[in-house]
Amino acid sequence: MTTPLSIGLVQTAARHHAAAGMDAFAADVHRVIAEHPGVRLLAYPELHLCGHLSGEDDDTVMTAAAEPLDGPRGTRLAALARELNIWLVPGSVYERAADGRIHNTAPVYSPTGERVAEYRKIFPWRPYETTASGGDFVVFDMGDHGRVGLTICYDAWFPEITRHLAWMGADLVLNLVRTPTVDRAQEVVLAQANAIVNQVFMASLNAAAPDGVGRSIVVDPEGHTRVEAGPGPEEVLTDVLDLVEARRVRVRGTEGLTRVWDPFADGEPPLELPLYAGRIDPGRWRRAVRP
Repeated sequence: MTTPLSIGLVQTAARHHAAAGMDAFAADVHRVIAEHPGVRLLAYPELHLCGHLSGEDDDTVMTAAAEPLDGPRGTRLAALARELNIWLVPGSVYERAADGRIHNTAPVYSPTGERVAEYRKIFPWRPYETTASGGDFVVFDMGDHGRVGLTICYDAWFPEITRHLAWMGADLVLNLVRTPTVDRAQEVVLAQANAIVNQVFMASLNAAAPDGVGRSIVVDPEGHTRVEAGPGPEEVLTDVLDLVEARRVRVRGTEGLTRVWDPFADGEPPLELPLYAGRIDPGRWRRAVRP
């Protein structure tokens, strides 16, 4: 049995990466929670704490804003989550790894102030984004609420990522976005498609102008839009998700019919996948269906 999860998705413009930006962010988190006191999971868009000023060069900002996850910024974020007793996803940040490379990374902080997950963007938007690619699929458990997977922006265009997260048991996939371009229309469709073909909740959270064009959206495991923001300025989307519904849909089928996690008859051979030099093994595929 799960407890419904109250989420808050803050569609807003980015904060500058200077120290004053962290002060403003903390004040904003306090304001949002004061206005929506029931929210348990609060999330912000991609690179929300690593914003630009007019005329700043991308690589210069990336270098200036990058720090280890356990640096001063991470310490403040952990304290903020603990102070407000919330699950906090502060958007993604520029992370300077131990090997010196810079990643676009989404950290997650629990109500106890612990960093419980960090996801490095696997597919930077080449050639425009120069961060190093991550190599791990990441999910985290929220106690009796359910399991959440993480993706960042362009990752949503690659069905393998959301499929892996669903296979790892994610009930909800949180996609942090910073899209200022016209292809946001396609990303909205992808949020619905990823929800449908993986039978998982999808929350695609985009930035507001000038960093993004909004249109954040939450989709249920059968592809129905639950809430959607407009293309305007800041907007806070709230919803209460019973994440066990994702597991029910996988068992009973979309609209009571389609069971994408159980397409194989007993004894069928594995399906070879030349593109990946791998295969779909029926036994491993079925692992995704949890009671």
